[in-house]
Amino acid sequence: MNEPEIFGRSIQIFLVDGTPSGLAIASIHGWTGSVLVSTQSTFGRLLARSEVDRTGVYVLYGPDPDDGLRMRAYIGEADSVRDRVGESAKSRGFWETAVVITTSDEALTKGDVRYLEARLIEITKASNRVALDNSQAPVAERRRLTEAGRANMEAFIANLKVILPVIGLDLLKPKPVRLPKVDLPTLAQPTLQEPQLAQFEMRHRSEVQAFAFEQDGEFVVLAGSEALKDAGYRTNSSYGSLREELISQGILVLASNGGRYSFIRDYPFKSPSAAAAIVLDRNSNGRTEWKVIGSKLTYHDWQEANENQSDLPS
Repeated sequence: MNEPEIFGRSIQIFLVDGTPSGLAIASIHGWTGSVLVSTQSTFGRLLARSEVDRTGVYVLYGPDPDDGLRMRAYIGEADSVRDRVGESAKSRGFWETAVVITTSDEALTKGDVRYLEARLIEITKASNRVALDNSQAPVAERRRLTEAGRANMEAFIANLKVILPVIGLDLLKPKPVRLPKVDLPTLAQPTLQEPQLAQFEMRHRSEVQAFAFEQDGEFVVLAGSEALKDAGYRTNSSYGSLREELISQGILVLASNGGRYSFIRDYPFKSPSAAAAIVLDRNSNGRTEWKVIGSKLTYHDWQEANENQSDLPS
């Protein structure tokens, strides 16, 4: 069976102030949606934009003050976003980024944005990546919208799922799903022909046992994996604060022998090196520390092999 063809997407980011830290407007080629992004320092300029006076939805996003490993988000909608987002921002001190979502042709109706708000809240809750600051969770199915209108808004959301991670918001991104047959300590041997199923292990002289897989750009260490304790390099590790947070949140707990930590649940890292640093308690090159299970290939070797395969004509 032929794999479905994957098409590239062109995301356009316009820097209004000409600087990377200033106000930005993001969109996708051929899409009428418009995503305006500001920080607290550029919030006043955001409110002054004519687009913000349109019907739309908005997101306030920043670190969760109650959990150092998570972000927090508030999602709202309004006939004129300018009227609502300012009041929401005043009453919430956690946010660092404000995002206004509208359209260049002013096509969104009140029914559209009420449906969008409800669906964005539902998807954010289901992904469980960020803490929601909303006290209410409206049900999208109860929003009065025609069947065609719902289809249009679902297509709109599909574009938001592409563009929001690019501007730094992961609230709609699904959490990694553990692959079939991935159970410690008998992990299935991966195949290079199916790179999405690749699984890795830590082979280190300390004999620490850790297992992981890669999915959607995240390197996921599996529950039951071990991490060294007091290896003697902690003061030099740039990941020390992350490790302390994992311990304080109960994701890393002392193993029964007291000599190592153990992951009590799967945890996604931004890179193999970040995962290796936590497992080995020191800065590490995860591209060489992690090996493909049942193979001599390092993560680096495996990645190069799959890149070479993808270059071959189908």
